[in-house]
Amino acid sequence: MKSIKEVTPIKSDDPFVILKHENALFDYPLHFHNEYELNLISNFKGSRTVGDSFEKCDETDLTLLGPELKHIWKSESIISNAQVVTIQFQEHFLHSKIMSYAVSKDIKKLLELSKCGISFLNPTKDLIIEKIATIKGNTDFKSFLTFLEILHILSTSKDIKVLSSPPSANYNQNRESRRISLITNYIKNNYDSEIKLSKIAEMVNMSESAFSHYFKKRTSHSFTSYLQDYRLGVVTKLLTETDMSINEISCKAGFNSLSNFNRAFKKKHNISPKEFKLNYDQEVSK
Repeated sequence: MKSIKEVTPIKSDDPFVILKHENALFDYPLHFHNEYELNLISNFKGSRTVGDSFEKCDETDLTLLGPELKHIWKSESIISNAQVVTIQFQEHFLHSKIMSYAVSKDIKKLLELSKCGISFLNPTKDLIIEKIATIKGNTDFKSFLTFLEILHILSTSKDIKVLSSPPSANYNQNRESRRISLITNYIKNNYDSEIKLSKIAEMVNMSESAFSHYFKKRTSHSFTSYLQDYRLGVVTKLLTETDMSINEISCKAGFNSLSNFNRAFKKKHNISPKEFKLNYDQEVSK
């Protein structure tokens, strides 16, 4: 499904912009932009699509979206009482001087993770609602401090859900480990071919058992599950952005059999690839 690039109103010398919409109709098509975006939507009933994720939403929805992550909300009501508050800030904020300080390490991780999209639940959601209500504008220094406080609260929250898979989000997380970076780059460039654990372990001069332990400690995933999740992310990207057949997508993503592919996909998404594509297309084209 095609998406359009939105030009946002933020200026080069703005720390952020805050936009408020009453009775929002959610008639903007599937889109993306270069900026980070924090969205607070209240009095809402409908659906949210972020990357390859789509979910039903009710009442209040709080999300943080990274640059170039496609997204759309759809309301179930023709007449809307929904209120939307959007805070947008520039992509280079992640690489600004303030993010290089040790006290900003949690916010930096948050912004990296937001490239896959993050939704927040209570009690974080209620706390952020209170903070956003005190922001007067982007030229008020106290409001700027509140903006930073909001990012800090979000960065330490446990009430989070990551929304989209990395390939669908064009997500390329910075990693501290040179070995992990070497491995993830190799997967990115060779996921469509056979990748053996022995080959990967040899690349980083480790035994298979030592590498397996090291990789899981660093990523919280086994190498096998990480590789499969990456391939499934490629699958959802192709399902949502191309008209390739299911069999073509399975081969393109590196699965060695269609039955293994269907089984892995259904285990992750609880529906078949065909049903996933149909549901996605219906959600973004309503």
